[in-house]
Amino acid sequence: MNYSTSCLQFLRPYAWKSPIGGSGGIHATAYLRFYHQARHDELTQANALRYPRIRRDGVGTPMRIPAFREKYKHVETGAVAEEEVVLQGRLQSVRRAGSKLIFLNIKSEFEHVQGLCNFRKLEAATGTTIDSFKQLSRLLNRGDIVSVTGRATRTPTGELTLEATRMPELLSPTLVPLPVKLADEDTRIQQRHIDMLVNRKTIDTLRVRSHIIKHMRDFLHARGFLEFQTPILADNAGGAVARPFTTTATHESDKDLSLRIAPELWLKRLVVGGVDKVFELGPSFRNEGIDQTHNPEFTTCEFYNAYASLDDLIALTEDLVCGIAHHAQSLVSTSLDSLPPIDLPAYRRPFRQMEFIPSLESAIAGGEFRMPDLSAPSALDDLVAALATHGITIPTPLPVLPKLLDQLAATYIEPHSADGAPLFITHHPVCMSPLSKSFVCPATGQAVSARTELFIGGMEIANMYEEENDPFAQRRKFVEQARRHRDVDDQPLSESGEEEVAIDEGYVQALESGLPPTGGWGCGIERLVMLFAGTRRISDCLSFGNLRNVVGVSSLKRAATAVGEADGAGEETK
Repeated sequence: MNYSTSCLQFLRPYAWKSPIGGSGGIHATAYLRFYHQARHDELTQANALRYPRIRRDGVGTPMRIPAFREKYKHVETGAVAEEEVVLQGRLQSVRRAGSKLIFLNIKSEFEHVQGLCNFRKLEAATGTTIDSFKQLSRLLNRGDIVSVTGRATRTPTGELTLEATRMPELLSPTLVPLPVKLADEDTRIQQRHIDMLVNRKTIDTLRVRSHIIKHMRDFLHARGFLEFQTPILADNAGGAVARPFTTTATHESDKDLSLRIAPELWLKRLVVGGVDKVFELGPSFRNEGIDQTHNPEFTTCEFYNAYASLDDLIALTEDLVCGIAHHAQSLVSTSLDSLPPIDLPAYRRPFRQMEFIPSLESAIAGGEFRMPDLSAPSALDDLVAALATHGITIPTPLPVLPKLLDQLAATYIEPHSADGAPLFITHHPVCMSPLSKSFVCPATGQAVSARTELFIGGMEIANMYEEENDPFAQRRKFVEQARRHRDVDDQPLSESGEEEVAIDEGYVQALESGLPPTGGWGCGIERLVMLFAGTRRISDCLSFGNLRNVVGVSSLKRAATAVGEADGAGEETK
């Protein structure tokens, strides 16, 4: 196939839509391959297909674009700074004003600056020829990465500008067209790096994620917490009830291993070891479904604070969430203005609280419903019968007791947080919290946990409780949890959809060495980002989307390779 470099002039302005029809699939792939080859030939013929190293030749002071804008923000119109500086970045646009003037929009570190190439001044200063200037004008494309040496000035329109004193250097040419915008959702995810370049909200969502993580680390460090790293691979996923990912045994072990569901049990071992305030911020994995708020791979922050009560955890949570809200609003009002503003009045302290059992009883059947004894062996059957009496639909297949209670809470309690004001749901039944301390509620007579969950906008944000530190009670709770999952509806585990819960005897033994009364806290980072970035999809808060997106990108790459092989059949390739 023969390519003509002159055809590139007819492909500008660049767009993803193929001229031979369609916006995706083989047509789009063939179009991009055509453009790629034409651009390659154009640069080769101009001896410009080079990727030079950054060099410091003493001409110009290297400077970041944000620092340049700050330093020269007061430069007056028509004035030219004495200092010669070097800026590097990606071209967002190339505007040609006649044959002897080029305006460049250069972007780096999320900020823009205008570059100006004036042939007459370059000719006088460096002997630039008109042919070389025109060649540069023709070659520079939106998306190229360039280095520009010049001096700060301000144009008559008031635009802070770097007026070139040397011909710009092409550091990394783009070989594919950079679109103005990616509107199609599938394309945006599959070409996430392009989406970040052209869709401001995409990158601002990921930027606010980074700021939230830093704020949380700073918050915890300021209060004396130490950050530790705990194992991701182990023989027991531990820390929560969920289906784990498993991997085949390595040459170091004769047993299968699991990716951790949560770092909880490891972190509490550190508290046993004398680290009174410890936290970890890192990945966890749950082999479960994908939806708008769940992804099998996600990031959590968990901290454990010796001698902290549930009230202490609630106060810490209010401080942290309110701090993030104000910090996020400050970012939105300045640098991340593509994101929606934060409703700061909603984060007034103290946050609302609702007790689990009394709230359910008052919400079901007009307040006439009463919970059976949820600690009794027949609790599940008793609850189903009580719900049926009041005409409440029972889900099928019948879930285990903790999941049934969780579904009731999702229907009758959690929606109270839909108005955006934070809500603590407190004192869950013991069966829902096998790792937390428990006590008998004086109002209901039920055995409940010293636990609370924070909901905002109908979404769970954080979970916290006083940790069970009695090794005998903990083992008893583990056994009860495992029995409940084995016996659900008398079905085999594979049919019931429930996983057998392993009893972590190593953790129980660690408790025998003495875990001080401890408050534990956990939060999904993506949920926080969804909340403060104003998005309802977890995939927006992950650098490359959810697992389905990540797998799809790999499939797309294989498909593109197949198209390339078919296109190049019979041709010699490198």
